[in-house]
Amino acid sequence: MHKLSSSLKLKLDNLPDSPGVYLFKNSRGKIIYIGKAKNLRNRVRSYFRSSSDQTLRTIRMVEQVADVELLLTDSEIEALILEANLVHEYKPRYNVALKDDKHFPYIKITTQEPFPRVLIVRRVEKDGATYFGPYTSAKGMRRTVSFLTHLFMIRSCNYVLPPPEGKKIKVCLDYHIKRCGGPCEGLQSEEEYREGVESILMVLSGKSKALIDQLSRRMKEASDNMEFEEAARYRDKIEALQSVMMKQKVDIGELVDRDIVAIAREEGDAVAVVMQIREGVLIGRQDFQLTSVADHSNETVLQTFLMQYYNHQPNLPKELYLPYTFPDQKLFTQWLKQQKGSAVLVVTPQIGQKVRLVELAMRNARLLLDELLIQKRKQSERTSKMVTSLKEELRLQRSPRTIVCFDISNTGQTDAVGSCVFFENARPKKKEYRHFKIKSVTGQDDFKMMQEVIGRYFRRRVEEELPLPDLVVVDGGKGQLSSALQELRRCGLKELPIVALAKRLEEVFVPGQSDSVIIKKTSPALLLLKQIRDEAHRFAITYNRKVRTKRTIKSVLDDIKGVGPAKKQVLLRKFGSVERIKTLSLNELAAVKGIGEKLARQILEALHSNT
Repeated sequence: MHKLSSSLKLKLDNLPDSPGVYLFKNSRGKIIYIGKAKNLRNRVRSYFRSSSDQTLRTIRMVEQVADVELLLTDSEIEALILEANLVHEYKPRYNVALKDDKHFPYIKITTQEPFPRVLIVRRVEKDGATYFGPYTSAKGMRRTVSFLTHLFMIRSCNYVLPPPEGKKIKVCLDYHIKRCGGPCEGLQSEEEYREGVESILMVLSGKSKALIDQLSRRMKEASDNMEFEEAARYRDKIEALQSVMMKQKVDIGELVDRDIVAIAREEGDAVAVVMQIREGVLIGRQDFQLTSVADHSNETVLQTFLMQYYNHQPNLPKELYLPYTFPDQKLFTQWLKQQKGSAVLVVTPQIGQKVRLVELAMRNARLLLDELLIQKRKQSERTSKMVTSLKEELRLQRSPRTIVCFDISNTGQTDAVGSCVFFENARPKKKEYRHFKIKSVTGQDDFKMMQEVIGRYFRRRVEEELPLPDLVVVDGGKGQLSSALQELRRCGLKELPIVALAKRLEEVFVPGQSDSVIIKKTSPALLLLKQIRDEAHRFAITYNRKVRTKRTIKSVLDDIKGVGPAKKQVLLRKFGSVERIKTLSLNELAAVKGIGEKLARQILEALHSNT
């Protein structure tokens, strides 16, 4: 057991015995683990007693703990929810987490509007809209949205409908090609439009069979009333829905809304699968890659996934099938009931058809995990080949597993910036990227700018005793290489390997050699160097553009009388850039709230006088 600081020992001696969440932090104040407990005193202190029954990963984690922060709750269920939310937000190193879950899309239907839209969003908000998701297959989700919006003629515009009094809107192309009923011009009533929206809600909720029955009744009514065109439209919708249902049908003999969850894992890799069955129809299969699972039990991995998934799942099933039970299952079931507003049956099937459904989900999870492992092996082989090839081509003493690359970007005499990108095992490590504003160089002197950037970067790493890269790459030729080499010597790093890659002929220059190193165009080594150099160039240009835009905004908008910080923010938020504002007509700009005709004229005159 590692030695505890006096402040940490004092906290451990005075822990409360109430439920809550604990956050372990390292010496830099970074959260490395989040857990929940029914009794915080007993749970937290257990980490710092005997280490004989703890995993190696837990022992290493505890050795890094410098502080403990507590968040008390009124109940264990509240602690469970809070833990899931905090893990989702902070993604601590030692917690199981969904990989890149913040990027998963949702389908949003703006049911709080008179004429709702169907949108694809990345975040669930409490705004009165109806959400479905998350979807791990963005392509399949977009195909579903396209199919449903075309089938039920849902508008694709962003107009506020009905339009404000006095404002007229003309129908667009969607109306003429029969993809919208034209509610903007009053050609479709709110009731008629809502009928299509309700149909989409039924499909996404897994009630396609009930919808087909409903549409069949309407088709018969229209036919009986000799409204044959209307009946034909209902017939086409029914056939389209039936064709989709035939592809999704799963014969389970029951019409219960049910989720089936399975997990496959191998060492540090794991995949979770959720099969969503609604009214006997498989409406989707969501799959997630999990991280930080190596030393966690199957039960812990399952519980953590369930909390993170259903904590952001707007549509809960009536039944949930699991491959095995876990310690907090009773607590989790109570929480699901609170979320749904009615009981959710959480079971681990033992016999019959239900077991086969779980086995099907398990086979799906195993297949996805095998695909993931194959991809990782291929990536590892490719990475190893690139790194080994680079070592051989440049005759380095050791493999360059960590590479840092520098580039300079400037426009004329101003806005000079530098960039630094970091690659580890031939892959970008973006948290190590850095950009620099050039401070000590005036005019266009790329050599001195390179020296400044490299000097600032490496002096800091030396001072903070941070690890040095295996290879330094600079964008340029002999001049940039010479300048960079001089600065490395000033930093006491004359032995650090460094090369320069010139853009024109993709020539590679190394210290002490007048001619460039000849590397085949198809060599993995050259491909890796080009990839790193191009990424540094992209990063530098992006930052240069950002700096230039800020300067342009400050020098133009801020100098216009009557345009204060608030109005400037309104204009930029609405139009995006000064260049876009310059293209506006006087009436368009004057229509912005708080601007008016007089100020609009001043703004346009000022902007055009600066071109």
